[in-house]
Amino acid sequence: MLVASYNNQAFSDLLVVLLKDAKAEKQNYERKGDITKLVEEASGETVGFNFFNVSQWLEIEGEGPVTLSEEQVATLNEALENEGFEGELVADTAPKFVIGYVEECVPHEDSDHLSVTQTKVDNDEVLQIVCGAANIAQGQKVVVAKPGAVMPDGLVIWPGELRGVASHGMISSASELGVEVPPEKEAGILVLEDEAEVGAAFEV
Repeated sequence: MLVASYNNQAFSDLLVVLLKDAKAEKQNYERKGDITKLVEEASGETVGFNFFNVSQWLEIEGEGPVTLSEEQVATLNEALENEGFEGELVADTAPKFVIGYVEECVPHEDSDHLSVTQTKVDNDEVLQIVCGAANIAQGQKVVVAKPGAVMPDGLVIWPGELRGVASHGMISSASELGVEVPPEKEAGILVLEDEAEVGAAFEV
């Protein structure tokens, strides 16, 4: 997984690349030239890289989350190797917000408000997603933020657990997606019309 974000206002010309969620873990940092590597202390796994003055390698338009092409990732790997790091980035260009279909929805065994769903997304992949919305139900077409998605408020979706049950994504509400809907549809997850194409990308 590769999550990238460009910030040229608060941090001049900085590209942040994350490979895993480790916000709760202690990290070590190693800087060489204009690149800083973040490493999880306990496991030794790479959390990500900060590319300062990234415009020396890439031309990036806009602010916020960016999808890096295979060519751009190859350029960053070359920059890493030139500084003495391992070029370990792998491009991830698949859409992260897609239309899903809830194939199964059962109550969470350790919660009175959570549901465990089996939700089909793109490429016929089925993700287990724990959802807390009261209106979630089998047979719905919904918007799924897959692992690696960056929500409009900056939240990154990572694989995780809720009450001991694995969850691989988030079934999203209209407000979480920044979508305007009639007041009666504001509560709970956004349920799409029947003609919505399962697996299609959803523009946020």
